[in-house]
Amino acid sequence: MAARILANLIVMGSGIMIRAFAQAYRQALANASKTGAAQEAVETIKRGSKMMTEAEARQILGVTENTPWEEIVKRYDKLFERNTQSGSFYLQSKVVRAKECLESVEKPKQQQNSS
Repeated sequence: MAARILANLIVMGSGIMIRAFAQAYRQALANASKTGAAQEAVETIKRGSKMMTEAEARQILGVTENTPWEEIVKRYDKLFERNTQSGSFYLQSKVVRAKECLESVEKPKQQQNSS
């Protein structure tokens, strides 16, 4: 008899806790959407995870701001090949992202110079 009562109390208590948690979660989402905090957090996560700074890209490829694009491409090819042989996919992907980052910086500079 006591075990049955105890089991009922546990079931009812957990149901109450689940409903309270769900209500608090909905309220937190509503508050975040009112202030725009949720959207800002999502944008920050997207930017932070995909973006590499120009300084980081230059450091990975071992080039300076004055290095010509042809030299950057040579460094990229050399590092990419070296990491293909040693099998480090992580480093290879960092080299690719570094080249992509510098491409987005250097291409507009080249277009300005040629105009």
